[in-house]
Amino acid sequence: MKPLILLLMALLPIAGWTQKVALKTNPYAQVDARALQWPDSVTGSVEKLGVYVNSHFGTPMERVRAVFVWIAGNIRYDVDNMFAINFYEDPAEKIAKPLRTRKGICENYAALFTAICGRAGIRSVVIEGFTRQRGFVDFIPHAWCAAFLDGSWWLFDPTWGSGYIDNNRFVRKIDEDYFKAAPGEFIKSHMPFDYLWQFLYYPVTNQEFYEGKTTENKAKPYFNYPDSIRVYEDLSPVGQEMAEAVRVEKNGVRNSLIFDRLRNLRVDIENARRQAETDRQNRVIDTYNSAQRDYNESIKQFNIFINYRNDQFKPAKPDPEIQQMIDSADHELRAAKAKIGTIVLTDGDDRVRQPLQALNQSIEDFDTHLKEQQDWLSKYFSKSKMGRKSMFYKYTWFGVPLN
Repeated sequence: MKPLILLLMALLPIAGWTQKVALKTNPYAQVDARALQWPDSVTGSVEKLGVYVNSHFGTPMERVRAVFVWIAGNIRYDVDNMFAINFYEDPAEKIAKPLRTRKGICENYAALFTAICGRAGIRSVVIEGFTRQRGFVDFIPHAWCAAFLDGSWWLFDPTWGSGYIDNNRFVRKIDEDYFKAAPGEFIKSHMPFDYLWQFLYYPVTNQEFYEGKTTENKAKPYFNYPDSIRVYEDLSPVGQEMAEAVRVEKNGVRNSLIFDRLRNLRVDIENARRQAETDRQNRVIDTYNSAQRDYNESIKQFNIFINYRNDQFKPAKPDPEIQQMIDSADHELRAAKAKIGTIVLTDGDDRVRQPLQALNQSIEDFDTHLKEQQDWLSKYFSKSKMGRKSMFYKYTWFGVPLN
């Protein structure tokens, strides 16, 4: 379980300082009208919503707009629970809750937007960070989204874009500033913990964000974020967290939110390292146990052969069937040796070190006996019927056969 220690998610913008006068005609008017008429039968799950969006809206941009507007028109900001943050909540529940209750906070808005976009074939990510409001950097975290459209990344804040709070009451009103915003503009108010998600070739540092210095500065080192995102997406989950931790620290630990984020990443990485070591040790033990089973089965098959040989190969069997008896023992022994060969011990494998050495020695000793029987059987097959019979006896100087 991730020991997240973040504080509170950023609230909706307050009335008076975020409202802007819409002077342009809405180019998405027709899309918006259709987006607000979805039947209730498709709004109970992300899967159904994705199918509906794909079948009723043609271009990727229309699909993203439809998702944005539907969320804005149907999910209310949960003012009563704006401080009731459950950091251990199942990611699936973050999406299911707003669909079920038609209410949510920024994490719910962002998770739902990204989930529906994903089902509609739109590449989207949830971004976490902090914001600048009314000229001051807020002390609580926030979540928003990005979507890849027409070869570029665009930013969306479905929470702030859905309305605002006035006298502790949610007022629904779409704010176009938070739909398909360019990275260079969005960075003025939204600072990701990880500068990878600024989508800027010259990322803004946390200190510069505090100082309001968000204008592109080409005197900085160039950051090829498209290539970095591709590399990031190819990493394992723990590899992604390790890369993120490096970037978060590099960009400056300017406030407690960043400090908590970095600490949580390091805890996650250490937990993953410990889990990986535990998994490795378990694999060593499992491999040892499997090799032991193969060895035991080899002994079993060998003893079947020896008992049959002691009975002078009676009742009679075809030569291939007799050969198969010794081959079965050899096959199991080879499997045991192969598995032993894959085990690489470290300081954490003391429990299995001595048993492994003992098993390895037993396999080597038994291999010698097995080869002796294989050689004997090869010689047996090369002889005539009388010669084969003679191989079951040893003779004294007087010619008296002894078993």
